[in-house]
Amino acid sequence: MASLNVGNLGEFLREQRRTAQLSLRQLADAAGVSNPYLSQIERGLRKPSAEILQQLAKALRISAETLYVQAGILDERDREETEVRSVILADPSINERQKQVLLQIYESFRKENGLQTASDDTTDTYTTGTPGTDTPGAGADVATPSN
Repeated sequence: MASLNVGNLGEFLREQRRTAQLSLRQLADAAGVSNPYLSQIERGLRKPSAEILQQLAKALRISAETLYVQAGILDERDREETEVRSVILADPSINERQKQVLLQIYESFRKENGLQTASDDTTDTYTTGTPGTDTPGAGADVATPSN
């Protein structure tokens, strides 16, 4: 399913733009692309690059991975894993240590269930006791309320 279906991508973008109550011009300005170019994408006449898709996603306040899947650039299963990671890493309410612990737990569950992760190398780094990332007591950082 690696072929690009530009028509479906265009329809999806148009639907997202309308849901966000943005005009074509407003979205083009927010994404830093020209009106004609965005119009051509929506009509299925242009194949946008991953960078343009990322700019559009940011302007629409949706994940870039969602657009990558629509464009056939990313597999659906890869998108789900990437989105989980993105949400964890973007959460301003938890610190960096807690983010790394959450990612480690997520990856260990995926391994336990037999699913390959995109960052198996990263998982190995965290589980081998690299200084500053050892796991004993790591859960305390997550569970400790900060008053």
